[in-house]
Amino acid sequence: MYFPYYIAYMLAGFVISILVFFWALNCGQFKDQQRARFIPLENDPNPGTVKASRFARIQTIALFSLVGLCLSCSVAVITFALFKAMK
Repeated sequence: MYFPYYIAYMLAGFVISILVFFWALNCGQFKDQQRARFIPLENDPNPGTVKASRFARIQTIALFSLVGLCLSCSVAVITFALFKAMK
């Protein structure tokens, strides 16, 4: 009945998560794993402010836009399923 919509929705979520994972690999999010375990032990609670680059701001806006798009797709699928169930 509604299975093609849910399968397409799950497939889109899987593809998006794979793309975000490869983006994180390319940006070096997983580069320094040895240092990560010592971060909570550092004494400097306020390292200072760092101004984000233009590329970082564009990435942040793109990720929030992607989240908004996914949420709107969720609302659309749920609304469609509810209206179809009412008929």
